[in-house]
Amino acid sequence: MGELISGARRLPLEAMNARALKAASGLASLGIGNGDLIALYLRNDFPFFEASTAAGILGAYPTPVNWHYTPDEAAYLFENSGAKAIVIHGDLIPGIASAIPKDVPVLVVPTPPEIAEAYGIDPAPVPPGMLAWSDWLEGFAPYAGPPAEGGGTIIYTSGTTGRPKGVRRTPPTPEQTEVYGRVLMRGFGFSGFGDPADVVTVVTGPMYHSAPNAYGLFAARAGGTAILQPRFDPEELLQLIETHRVTHLHMVPIMFHRLLKLPEDVKRKYDLSSLKFVVHAAAPCPPPIKREMIEWWGPVIEEYYGATEVGIVVSCNSEEWLAHPGTVGKPIPEAEVRIIDKDGADVPQGEVGEVVSRNRFINDFTYHGDDQKRRDSEKAGLIAPGDIGYFDKDGFLYLCDRAKDMIISGGVNIYPAEIEAELLKMPGVADCAVFGIPDEEFGEGVCAVVQPAAGADLDEASVKAYLRAHVAGYKVPRRVELAADLPREDSGKIFKRKLREPFWEGLERRI
Repeated sequence: MGELISGARRLPLEAMNARALKAASGLASLGIGNGDLIALYLRNDFPFFEASTAAGILGAYPTPVNWHYTPDEAAYLFENSGAKAIVIHGDLIPGIASAIPKDVPVLVVPTPPEIAEAYGIDPAPVPPGMLAWSDWLEGFAPYAGPPAEGGGTIIYTSGTTGRPKGVRRTPPTPEQTEVYGRVLMRGFGFSGFGDPADVVTVVTGPMYHSAPNAYGLFAARAGGTAILQPRFDPEELLQLIETHRVTHLHMVPIMFHRLLKLPEDVKRKYDLSSLKFVVHAAAPCPPPIKREMIEWWGPVIEEYYGATEVGIVVSCNSEEWLAHPGTVGKPIPEAEVRIIDKDGADVPQGEVGEVVSRNRFINDFTYHGDDQKRRDSEKAGLIAPGDIGYFDKDGFLYLCDRAKDMIISGGVNIYPAEIEAELLKMPGVADCAVFGIPDEEFGEGVCAVVQPAAGADLDEASVKAYLRAHVAGYKVPRRVELAADLPREDSGKIFKRKLREPFWEGLERRI
């Protein structure tokens, strides 16, 4: 059986499961049982696995919280979820102390040294009146009751256009557990390479996100070894791959982009030959970036498309992608995927519409405390996560953008992801974000915020001139701003909302 690794610390999975059984008894003593929620306000750490496993034993829902939240955002989630306990890293408490409900038990995890170093923070002591996670759980005997049927983790989806929504699943049937388990084994690459317990992976993204959460917990349940990277760093990842002979990874495209920005001598320095299956998801990958990754790491780059609500519905291997550059893959056998117009009718092959889908073997869901939103998410009998795309003649799906990110300028649809993909090819561009801003004449105009690479000499005119040579004129941003840094989530994903909102403040319409 494998283990969890974080910095110099190691925790065998057998010991992690033993601690989870004690934590289950502790949570039960707090009155937590089937259907209840516990909030995990944690970075990637061993207690994240212990608390998630403990909650599952009781049929309760572990609910990860984005630890970047403001006190107002955290207060909303604690209240909306009705969390009956909060497990939190000690250094995160001062930032949201005012949001913590007075009557909810708080279990504090001391911030480990590797996380403190990665974020440049000082570990904080356990505040008076709060319980230390490890001391608390060691006071209980292992849970001896029968395991309850739970619906898994509740993930709160993005709140770009409003408050986040908690995706709450019903307990799965035995058939759903068996079949969707096989879907995950295949999608994460844990089947087809021998014993899943031989998998060695790095959890690169924050586990408050849906995909890293599912991937990290699944790797542990499969008996593999999971290395927790406190914060994504491209060269450190290469070091971990070589040192631990990593076989599997789950990544997002921005990580590829940062890896490719490393100097050539650094990229050649590490032995990456142990890699067998590197899957990415969460956002479309610009074709030049993916092609370079396949050339560097070989045909081990895989991809899937899905959403918190529907799970994995589309997949693609390197060979398929090279034959269909830009695709996210073909629907898997267990899923139904359609492209529809605003009336719910299928659009012709090659035409753009809204992507709707469902995996027939994933247990159904609602939005916690808001069944109406669940009903609103259903279109043509399937679920609409909010993506725009089309099928090619061979049945491969291509994504154009998020529906909420699409810019409508003078009645013309403009997809920011297309412009961003071109900007990332421009010499001197480290990263960028494209979004719609108010325009009196056209309703919306295109704005680009560009982060120059170190030492690069960029200005608005040079960015526009580059884009004029690569995209249609109406797609060239009317406004270009340069920024030393872009606001990001811990996964590297840009907080586009923070860039966009100031332009729409005080206006009736805000996207």
